[in-house]
Amino acid sequence: MLKNVDPLLTGSLLSLLDRMGHGDVLGLVDRNFPAYRYAAPVIDFRGVDTAAAAAALLSVYPLDGFVEAAVHRMEIDGSPEEITPATAALQEAADAAEGRDVRIASVERFAFYELAKPAFAFVQTGETVPYSCYLLRKGVV
Repeated sequence: MLKNVDPLLTGSLLSLLDRMGHGDVLGLVDRNFPAYRYAAPVIDFRGVDTAAAAAALLSVYPLDGFVEAAVHRMEIDGSPEEITPATAALQEAADAAEGRDVRIASVERFAFYELAKPAFAFVQTGETVPYSCYLLRKGVV
């Protein structure tokens, strides 16, 4: 065991996050997202929601501060401006981890699927709030 490391962050996940470089993208997606469609590793976090997963990941994963939006969210069909409780939790975790306001850009659902294609890996949560899918661009420490 390690001190001060969230217990959700296993050795294999920490190794994967460590191998990612500046600008690489990590998908943090809900239980409905077709993560296995993509040619990238999928880490199973189905026992937790977006809030718990985001808090754990962002405790070690820096967001890119050199782009307009380091986080992209999937828009809700027919309600693109709606912010769900899961998105609000991610916003809170990102702002706290980065010590600044983090912009979360919205992306239409089918465009999001395309944007997710080059993702380095996906962390799939058990989030039950639909459209709780996010792409996080890695920054530097």
